[in-house]
Amino acid sequence: MLRKIRILLATVMFMGIMLLFLDFTGTMSHWVSWMPKLQFLEAVLALNVVVIVALVVLTFVFGRIYCSVICPLGIMQDIFGWLGKKQKKNRYTYSKELKWLRYPVLVLFIIALVAGIGTLFQLLAPYSAYGRIVTYLLQPVWVAGNNVLASIAEHYDSYAFYHVSKDVPNYYVITIIAVWTWAILAALAWKYGRTYCNTICPIGTILSFLSRFSFLKINFDVDKCKNCSLCTKNCKAACIDFKTHSVDYSRCVVCGDCIESCKFGALSYSRDSRLSRSSRDSSSPSETSPQSEGRRAFLLSSALLTTAALAQQKDKLMDGGLAEIEEKVAPKRQTPVTPPGSMSQRNFEQHCTGCQLCVSECPNEVLRPSSDLMHLMLPTMSYELGYCRPECHRCSEVCPAGAIKPIALEVKASTQIGHAVWIKKNCVPLTDGVECGNCARHCPTGAIEMVPSDPDDEESPYVPAVNEARCIGCGACEYLCPARPFSAIYVEGHEVHKEN
Repeated sequence: MLRKIRILLATVMFMGIMLLFLDFTGTMSHWVSWMPKLQFLEAVLALNVVVIVALVVLTFVFGRIYCSVICPLGIMQDIFGWLGKKQKKNRYTYSKELKWLRYPVLVLFIIALVAGIGTLFQLLAPYSAYGRIVTYLLQPVWVAGNNVLASIAEHYDSYAFYHVSKDVPNYYVITIIAVWTWAILAALAWKYGRTYCNTICPIGTILSFLSRFSFLKINFDVDKCKNCSLCTKNCKAACIDFKTHSVDYSRCVVCGDCIESCKFGALSYSRDSRLSRSSRDSSSPSETSPQSEGRRAFLLSSALLTTAALAQQKDKLMDGGLAEIEEKVAPKRQTPVTPPGSMSQRNFEQHCTGCQLCVSECPNEVLRPSSDLMHLMLPTMSYELGYCRPECHRCSEVCPAGAIKPIALEVKASTQIGHAVWIKKNCVPLTDGVECGNCARHCPTGAIEMVPSDPDDEESPYVPAVNEARCIGCGACEYLCPARPFSAIYVEGHEVHKEN
């Protein structure tokens, strides 16, 4: 029962988060955007006290069920391990805790977090690794499949599907990182099970300090144990030593595989660390009663579902559009542009885990991973494929780490994240001698006015003049500028956002 409940809840969590990353319609964000907010590191960075307390209590009561039910990267490793088990059963073995690797990695992770070394921090964060894999490896396949269905539907005059473009530049380095992350995790999980979780993952190490003292644990009934070693050979965490009838609770993820594999009923998920003879004699002489097992299963599932309900928030669906336009080259900005709600570049860098959820969810493809080595994988804004529309704030709705805080649409419309800068040598009226004014016509705040290039000659070509006090840095002018390959007007970011 324990294993079945774990698999059911893990499946719901895994599919929900994966579909949130893959969805390009905004539909899933309305239903499951609360799931990423249950991730431990993201809750800590967002100072989500309710979730933090709930996860700590869950670990103290049930052990490291977070790693096998809530963490999508842990669930993904279980899938790889299950596939490997199909090839060879009973293939695991007991191994001692690798303290020489486990704790230095945790210290390195904390140093990277405090020092703001984003690239190292994001490489080690488990949810970020999962986000990279889904966004850059699975999403292209998902979009391609959708486009095939759209072509078929179009042939039959159906609008059930529509073509989607996800051709965003600067993905090559991140894709390579995602491929290597996936390959290493898959290989480790296929052969060794939960090696990554118990040696490298900093969140797993943090939770291991709490799980040692959990109320419910996997326990041996020594009298029933026949030393067949099936529990050890089926433990993907390599934490069960059948010879000494002991379990390393700091590494146990409470998957329930050992209980199912034991043919003698010698293992149970119960309160006491080891069943004594007197307690066995006073209770049923055989297996744990179905009633007590059912009660534990109900308690486990109720606690997990309660945690999810506490973290769930109502989401509004707000979709934007995307006009097709010829590819541009991004300008070199002195200050990166960060999304409305991030408040400042410093706040964004300190809280962002590089999970790429905002990149996946951005309907206008304004957000993309930075190619800068110091900010590698950190999302940044660029306007070659679209602009930050005033009616969309989806990134602030789905961000689980507090890097992009929820922001109302009316506040977003008056928040300055940057300002437009005009480049005279690229402007079409001056280079081609034709009228333009695209930037002024499409500026949502009226911050751009067309004025004569020669103040003393009203007949001279009209060029844009930017009112920086009204400009919010949405990028509509840069996106819609017809100049190629570089726009004649682009957005410079503000280190600290301010509201008009």
